[in-house]
Order: sequence, then structure tokens, then C-alpha cells
Amino acid sequence: MRFFAFIGVLAIIAAILAGGYFFGGFFNVGADWEDPGPVVSALTRVRSASISRRAHANPPMPLDEAATISAGAQHYAKAGCTHCHGAPGAEWSKFSEGLNPGPPDLKDVVKEREPAQLFWVVKHGIRMTGMPSFGKGGVSDTEVWQIVAFLKKLPNVSDADYKSWTAAQ
Repeated sequence: MRFFAFIGVLAIIAAILAGGYFFGGFFNVGADWEDPGPVVSALTRVRSASISRRAHANPPMPLDEAATISAGAQHYAKAGCTHCHGAPGAEWSKFSEGLNPGPPDLKDVVKEREPAQLFWVVKHGIRMTGMPSFGKGGVSDTEVWQIVAFLKKLPNVSDADYKSWTAAQ
């Protein structure tokens, strides 16, 4: 019984010290320093598990149709995705270098993610990463699915195709 009481006291002391550290302003919230490896690993696992648990939507249209992909490129550009993630023939904005964590290169990410996962992330965003909720920002589900269609095609999109798809804006 004493052992459990001792563990309880240690837990209370640890909670008070952690609270003092975080709420006392000792934790640096600046975006200009890298998180320790274990923190990055834990946050990556939590993010992946959360997305996998929630991402089950099915696209309302075929994602491989040229008109859907073209419309997705237009919505991608209009929504400002290019600023953080770049696009074929378009560089990322300078400010994206200051995001922590930095925005991923979508040409790599889309190979690893299912359309439902991409839809969920674009629609709902990811807390504390700079990735906003485009659903909350007024982008319709149809437009989000069109963006997903473009993203799945992104690794093979040429600079000329992207430019022609987004020139009409």
C-alpha cells in the first residue's frame, strides 16, 4: 500500500513540476527550433493513427478523369496550397521555410496515402502544423475531392500541364 502511495506522490510532484515548466513560460513555443526526435516520432504516430481512424470517405466521382484533375489543380492554386507545398513549375513561398514542422513535399506524401486520407487532411487540417481546415474555410467536399484527384496525379504532372490548368484563374 505504501508503494502505491509513494507512486501517487511522485506522480503529483511530476505533474506540478511539468505544469510549472509549461505554464511558467519555460517551454519555448518558438517555431525556429527543431523538436527532439522522440517528440517528432510521437507526434507523427499520433497524426497517422488519428487520420487512419477517421478517413473513410469515398469519392463521389472518379478521381482519374482529366476534368476532375484539372478542376483540382485550379482549386489547389486558388486555395493557396502552392504557397506551402509548391506545384509543378511553382516554388514554395519563402514563409513556408519558417513553419515548424515544415510542410511536406506532396509528391512524396501522395504516394503513401489513400484518397480518403488526403481528403480528410485537406478538409479538416492538422492542428499545430500550419495545415488549415479547408472545409472550415468554405471549400466544398466536391472541391476537396477534386484537389485530391489532382494530388494523386501530382507526381506525374508537368509544369506545362499545371500552368495550362491554372491559367484560367
